[in-house]
This record gives sequence, structure tokens and C-alpha cells, in this order.
Amino acid sequence: MKKILLLGSGELGKEFVISAKRLGQYVIACDSYENAPAMQVADECEVFSMLDGEKLTEVVRKHKPDLIVPEIEAIRTECLYDFEKEGIQVVPSAKAVNYTMNRRAIRDLAAKELGLKTAKYFYAKTYQELVEAAEKIGFPCVVKPLMSSSGKGQSLVKSADELKAAWEYGCNGSRGDIKELIIEEFINFDSEITLLTVTQKNGKTLFCQPIGHVQKSGDYRESFQPAHISEEHLKEAQRMADQITKALTGYGIWGVEFFLSHENGVYFSELSPRPHDTGMVTLAGTQNLNEFELHCRAVLGLPIPEISQYRMGASAVVLSPIVKDDYPEYEGLDKVCENTDTDVRIFGKKATKLNRRLAVVVCNAPLDSDLDALRDKAKHLASLIEVK
Repeated sequence: MKKILLLGSGELGKEFVISAKRLGQYVIACDSYENAPAMQVADECEVFSMLDGEKLTEVVRKHKPDLIVPEIEAIRTECLYDFEKEGIQVVPSAKAVNYTMNRRAIRDLAAKELGLKTAKYFYAKTYQELVEAAEKIGFPCVVKPLMSSSGKGQSLVKSADELKAAWEYGCNGSRGDIKELIIEEFINFDSEITLLTVTQKNGKTLFCQPIGHVQKSGDYRESFQPAHISEEHLKEAQRMADQITKALTGYGIWGVEFFLSHENGVYFSELSPRPHDTGMVTLAGTQNLNEFELHCRAVLGLPIPEISQYRMGASAVVLSPIVKDDYPEYEGLDKVCENTDTDVRIFGKKATKLNRRLAVVVCNAPLDSDLDALRDKAKHLASLIEVK
């Protein structure tokens, strides 16, 4: 049995803990608020700001974990190098977490060091630098914080008149203490995918079938697997994913995001060194192992001989229409559960705010089914769940 310190206890962390407990592991779930979803299924929990390096070190000294598994961005990631030097396994590695928690580091690694195709980009520490960068990039362009998650602080800027609002929104949406934005060329892509990539300690790198997804305001709303992609583009995406995960080092699952353009090919977009929100579609039973089981086995050094795609899947999220400080109630579950090949996950978040992700509906169907019809089914069923 390994002792795992989980840094971040949202819905993705909860599913990881469930997978870890099924393999007999001991988990301490950490987050900045009490009774976070993963804490509800973990062995122990700690509530503190993981941006506080001294407190983070104190918790590590207290529990003496074998593994540290980061699940969020708001962590004093520099401390992870010290823990790794002491012999604690950081997942996938301290280097990977530090690079991917900051868009400057990961974008420079991808574009400048590895030569992967990306959108043109500049950085801005001041509003004036943002204006100058926009003049070089042109409109429309995309403005994001260097450190954020779930699309927070991200804007599509269509004219110079929108830059001031984008600057303020980006700074306010930044996580941690880094107040710097990245401004990117807008790629006129045909679709975007997440390529879940599994690196192993004693085995070859494996890839799940590509996951298509739809975002609104930079946040995931629905996903589906397998996404339609040409064999040529899939091989190129796999090559890029293999290259960048090897450069970052370590073992686990990675959510590698790409833009696909029929005219210009495959562009590397972003990377997360952990289970990806769009990968919740794998909870539909599309694969022999879902993304959380894959992550758990990889970080424990357990062999994963292959990833098999059994069925196609679709997921659709349930958002909160209300603001509430106590657990909300859910109506309509009976309408969802009366459907075949369907499941629902209520995350168990106590406090709700407008448009916070509270649940997901997942559906599956045979691989030769109509994918658009399956996506419509998942979205329709998600709409039947009322948050009271």
C-alpha cells in the first residue's frame, strides 16, 4: 500500500481517489475548502492554501507520503522539486507540474525547444504590452492568464476596443500570484481534440482514442469519443504528444490538447499532467479502463498492456443556475436513469455559484452508431437535471 497526498480535491480528484481505493491505496485529500468532493471518499483530508509553501511543506512532513499527486494549478509548485529530491514521487514529475502549471514554460518548451507547431504568441505583463502584442498578432486574438484553469480569464478579442476588458478579465482570472497574460494568434480550426496520453514506468506510451469537445467561455461543456480525425492527423498528434511528455518526464496520464485544421494540419494547444475534464467521457464505459484508472495504475507503476475502445461515448455537464452556500438538491435523476447505456455523476460540491459544474451525464453506444445522435442524447438528459 502506498500513501498518496492528493493536491486538489474536485470532481476529477474524487474519481482518482475511487480508483486508488479500489487498488488498496491510502489517500490524503487536500484542498482550500472543507468537504471537497475527493475528501468525501479519501482516508484523511487537509484544508489549506496550497499556494502557501510553508503550509504545504508542513502537511508533507506530517503525512510523509510516498506519492504527491497534483490535481489543480494553484500550488506552490517550486516546493515539489525539494520533495522529489527527498525521494517522494511527484506525479508525473516535479518538472512536468512546474512547466504545465505555467503557460509560458510549456509554450516555450513546445514551440522553441521541441519545434512543435503552435499559434503565434507573445506575453504581456502590462496593459501597454498587451496592446503592442495585439498589434503584432492582429485580430481576432486570444488572451489568457499564464496561470488559470477551466477557461477562467480567457477572452476572444475581436478588436482593439475589447483589449481593456480582456486585460482586466485575464488578471482577475489568474490563479496564484502570477499576473501575466499570453496573447495568441486565433487559429481558424475545424475542430479540437484531447489526446489522453499514458506514460509508463516500464512500458510503452499509450494513447486513448481522441476525444472531441465543445467549450464555452473556455470551459468544457460536452465531450465525445472517438472524435472524427484523419489517420494522418492522428499520427501527427500522437507524435507531438509523445515528444512533449518525454521531455517533461514522469509517469501518469496527460491531457494533450490540439487544434485541427484541414488546411494547416495539427497545432499543439495545451497540456495537463493529470486526468482531463473532457476525459470524463471515459466514465461512460467506452474503454477497458477509464482515464482515472489509467492514471492510478501508471503512477503506481502497474503495467497497462493496452487501451481498448469498446464503445463510443458522449458526456454533457450540468451547470448550476443558482448561488447557494449549502448542498443543492437535484431533481430529474429518475428521468435520466430510465435510459439505457446512461449514467450520471453528481460531484457532491457543497457551495454552488452561477454556472459552476455540478454533475455530468455520460452515455455510450456501439462503435457503429450515430455519434451526433449520442451527443444529442447526453445533452438532452443533462438538461433534465434541475438544480434546486
